[in-house]
Amino acid sequence: MNHQESLTAYIAAFVSELVSTGVTEVVVSPGSRSTPMAMVMAEHPELNVHVHVDERSAAFFALGIAKAINKPVAILCTSGTAAANYFPAIVEAKYSRVPLIVLTADRPHELREVGAPQAIDQIHLYGHHVKWFAEMALPEKNDEMIRYARTVCARAAAIAAAAPAGPVHLNFPFREPLIPKLDDALFRQSERPNGYVRVQNGDLTIDHEQFKVIAEKIIGKEKGIIVCGNIADEQFAVAVTHLSKALNYPVLADPLSQLRSGNHNLDNMIESYDTFLRNKDAKTFLKPDVVLRFGAMPISKAITIFLKENHAADQFVIDGAGGWRDPSALSTNMVFCNETIFCQKLLTYLDSKSSSGYLESWKKVNALTKENMAAIRDLTELSEGRLFYQLAEMLPEGATLFVGNSMPIRDLDSFFLNNNKSIKVMANRGANGIDGTVSTALGAAVFSKSLYLILGDLTFFHDLNGLIAAKLYDIDIHIILVNNNGGGIFSFLPQSEHPKNFELLFGTPLNLEFEHAVRMFNGQFTKIKDWNHLELEMKKSVDQTGIHVYEIATKREKNRDEHREFWCSVSQEISNFVIGEQ
Repeated sequence: MNHQESLTAYIAAFVSELVSTGVTEVVVSPGSRSTPMAMVMAEHPELNVHVHVDERSAAFFALGIAKAINKPVAILCTSGTAAANYFPAIVEAKYSRVPLIVLTADRPHELREVGAPQAIDQIHLYGHHVKWFAEMALPEKNDEMIRYARTVCARAAAIAAAAPAGPVHLNFPFREPLIPKLDDALFRQSERPNGYVRVQNGDLTIDHEQFKVIAEKIIGKEKGIIVCGNIADEQFAVAVTHLSKALNYPVLADPLSQLRSGNHNLDNMIESYDTFLRNKDAKTFLKPDVVLRFGAMPISKAITIFLKENHAADQFVIDGAGGWRDPSALSTNMVFCNETIFCQKLLTYLDSKSSSGYLESWKKVNALTKENMAAIRDLTELSEGRLFYQLAEMLPEGATLFVGNSMPIRDLDSFFLNNNKSIKVMANRGANGIDGTVSTALGAAVFSKSLYLILGDLTFFHDLNGLIAAKLYDIDIHIILVNNNGGGIFSFLPQSEHPKNFELLFGTPLNLEFEHAVRMFNGQFTKIKDWNHLELEMKKSVDQTGIHVYEIATKREKNRDEHREFWCSVSQEISNFVIGEQ
């Protein structure tokens, strides 16, 4: 049996099994050593192959697709530093619990550590940032090796998708010649045409007695809150809404919880907490005895501090992936149970309650905060706070909003209010980096309706090359570029109190005209003049295709001062209210 036949049969078996596991999307970066896998993938009629020449951007692009479809996506690259360029996206995938199947081609064993070109040590290249690693055997065609290729593939896909979802890495050594034999028999049926091995992944839950114990701890405690961070389960919104109603507990809804926007009941959703939990009087007034926390850690530092200050409360962390999301070591009960199942089952142990004064207190403070927040509309100059305050009004029904890190995601948390538009909010909050934001958003845009990306100038610059995917694949995206010429978030941090080298080390102004780069990718670029101009452009955006970038120029110091003045003004009103209530 010749080398080409072995290479072809082995890879075809792997790719066939990949499709059988439900993988439909693969992002390939061109390279020589990965040739056999790439060519076979391109032949499979049920695989959508997205080619992206930059491995760093390609991995983030795949991350975005996986976020949008909530299924594993495969990425393929050649050997050497190409594989190393996957690393940032793999780190993000691990910590944001996104399933990726990382396929790296490699030199065969005899060409390692002997000075061969484009050969680096790829064994466990990503360390503990992947859930599982396997060094694949060299291709052979015998029945045992074909079964091996299919079984490893099925295992990898199942591990990537199992809670907590995340990346897996398979390293493929290939000998030359690298060209497979492509003919009509390439994907002929195997002995098990519907997939070699099926892996059943179940939801974590707890038993009846454990639910009963939790219910007994909660029943009778009026002063309880529900804190919800980033969570992807589409059924969770309705489930937690029902639990909130039964307990009369307010829900502190992080923008990535998907609870601030939609058709579920918003009555108990508290969204302006990031503002009023900065106030000492409010925090004393709203002190809880019980905390139920779902999803990732919230964006808001004010919530984190509030939870720390109430460490004596019973704090339940419910995690359907069995993780340990408790950086402040506050939990009294770590509950490994699917979040939606937990809400649904706990309801059966609860009696209906009358109205709660504690819940009403949260609602009143929230309403007062929003009432005072409306003053942000009086800002005539373009500002970051007002942008996010009016965002829900300007976005179309059912839009997807992808938000960059640093200040944009924090402003979204502070100013994006409850609405019924079913706006899906996404961000890379696993490792909270600014890298790969454009590429991730474009990946999500492949499967998302009306995607809008909001990001700062440094974040945009960091991933400008990601725009190539939009040009090559005609992906529609609307990018709101908040250009404050530098790292705006540092103006809010202690570093800003040391002005001597602040601009050099932290402000980092780039003084770039982004229009030239956008035009290079066949994009349209608009410098926003004023609020009326922005509203007009946003209305037009609904029917526009391609890349559209809307630049909003702001000033870092002015933005910092506006935020602080706003927080101070609202804080005074809240203190007056709390004193009046006591």
